Amino acid sequence: MSQVHHTIDYVEINVSDMAAAKAFYEQAFGWVFNDYGPTYAGIRAASGDGEVGGLDGTGTPGPGGPLVLLFSDDLDATVAAVTSAGGTITAGPYAFPGGRRFEFADPSGNVLGAWATS
Repeated sequence: MSQVHHTIDYVEINVSDMAAAKAFYEQAFGWVFNDYGPTYAGIRAASGDGEVGGLDGTGTPGPGGPLVLLFSDDLDATVAAVTSAGGTITAGPYAFPGGRRFEFADPSGNVLGAWATS
């Protein structure tokens, strides 16, 4: 995995319960993790080459941090996956100039978003 200048390279998500957070992101989005002990798990890149972020069990989770947006090929299916995995929809889905998006809270209270071109 090569890094690209001025692009998002890594995102850390603070979580209050590592097992619950991993289960949520695995179920909702199919994420796979590299475990580095009980308080940190790296989020593997979709390509399998490197990591794009991590779950940090030592920080303080909650809304108000950077809004991380995930891309979705099927926004309605992503909404269903989030709610099925135990997430809470906090906004949307709604239209915006680039397509549609929604925001959600994970089981630790972190607010993220997902968007699609249509």
